[in-house]
Amino acid sequence: MPSSSPPRARAQRSPGGLCRRGVAPDAPWDASRLTEAQLVERARTGDEAAFRSLYDAHVDRVYRLTYRMAGEDELARDFTQETFVRVHQRLGQFRGDSAFGTWLHAIAVSVSLNGLRRRRRTQEREVDLDGMELGYTPPQSGGEVRERLRQAIDGLPEIYRTVFLMHDLEGFNHQEIAAALDMAEGTSKARLSRARAKLRAALGGALEEYVG
Repeated sequence: MPSSSPPRARAQRSPGGLCRRGVAPDAPWDASRLTEAQLVERARTGDEAAFRSLYDAHVDRVYRLTYRMAGEDELARDFTQETFVRVHQRLGQFRGDSAFGTWLHAIAVSVSLNGLRRRRRTQEREVDLDGMELGYTPPQSGGEVRERLRQAIDGLPEIYRTVFLMHDLEGFNHQEIAAALDMAEGTSKARLSRARAKLRAALGGALEEYVG
């Protein structure tokens, strides 16, 4: 299984990565006294140390989300890096109508979905469930259950799989998902219900109790 560590170190040392494109490797001041809203405001005015603090605060969760969606460590790192590059470029467009984290994760979802669409015809994705918090302990040991789950999740239509991954595996609530995906909360709930139903059907009666 990949290390599942976010691309923090890579972004610091890569000459073509985030540092060169706007993320300072070391913040020269202590940001602990500032709220996130204050950091965002400073970053909007060009304070790279403030943006670095926002990056450090959110990179782990963005990486986990992109990894859930991509299923590959290297691809998740690329999506995470691209997400923060886009956030840096678009920070002036952030109006504060939603939480900064919600806006950030909406960009991460968009980057991931677009990247996966580009790769879909030429590369098969592999989703490793070994490190996923599934919220239960399967009664069977070994890789059989994980493989069946992997295939079932990977086989979900994109609109259901995204909501399922965000809600059941990453812990986003429906309000956050709705804001990130630009949909009504009721739509998010309906898609989660549909995703769980499809997983129960795909996994069969023996595993039905472990989904939803």
